[in-house]
Amino acid sequence: MTLSFQVIDPHKRHTMKAPAFVLLSLMIASLAGNAGAEVLEISGGTTPQKDVLESRAAEILKSTGVEIKVNGVGAGNGMVALVEGKVSVAAVGDTLADSIEAGKKAAKAASKDIKVPDNLVFAQIGKDELVIIVHKSNGVSALTKAQLKDMATGKITNWKEVGGADLPVKVVVTKAGMIPSLVFQKTIMDGAEYAKGALEAQSPREVITWVSRTPGGFGPAADVHVKAGAGDSKSIGAPAMSRPLGLVTIGAPTGAAKKLADYLKVK
Repeated sequence: MTLSFQVIDPHKRHTMKAPAFVLLSLMIASLAGNAGAEVLEISGGTTPQKDVLESRAAEILKSTGVEIKVNGVGAGNGMVALVEGKVSVAAVGDTLADSIEAGKKAAKAASKDIKVPDNLVFAQIGKDELVIIVHKSNGVSALTKAQLKDMATGKITNWKEVGGADLPVKVVVTKAGMIPSLVFQKTIMDGAEYAKGALEAQSPREVITWVSRTPGGFGPAADVHVKAGAGDSKSIGAPAMSRPLGLVTIGAPTGAAKKLADYLKVK
């Protein structure tokens, strides 16, 4: 924030307008209020970023004195940043075991070799639902686990095979190291590989963008992102897919990280 000051003639101080003086006082007080805050940098998934951390940032600052700065690069990349010592906290959208797996995949995609510490600690701060989205013009209202698996693996290639229009199926998933595609792969696909030619979105939010642009597209999306703006996509009936949102540290959290984890931790 930039402050501008006007030099006041001491003989004309009585001409200063009260509102201007009050505004200046409030601005200085605001700066002073944040001056003593502990700044905590976090890297990780955009779902915990949007759903918990940024939406409650003002509340967190007021209650704990911790100012959070979140870099939404995906849970896998957040785990890599944590292991590399670039941040002290990673924000993730799955269990610790699956977040570690996401980190390994992100490291491999970036041609990095990382050694995962054996003393990682996970603190759950919320929960999110994954939903299946399709283009808004799609007439299919629900899909079973078997249908979703066959579509995602390439066994079903046309929507008419599941009661829809004569339209090629296009799978849209998040890139390696991002949780939504991993949760879907584990929960719905039983660990099978995605079909060749699947579109890889650079972020969970971009899954919505691609499905909105692709009449035959479908994919798993974070419910929080869909509610924030579905674009030209819509969610349909599908098996439930829930996942925990959490913070990961190397060893028990300390300092600002402990204050944040203690404040947000699900009881």
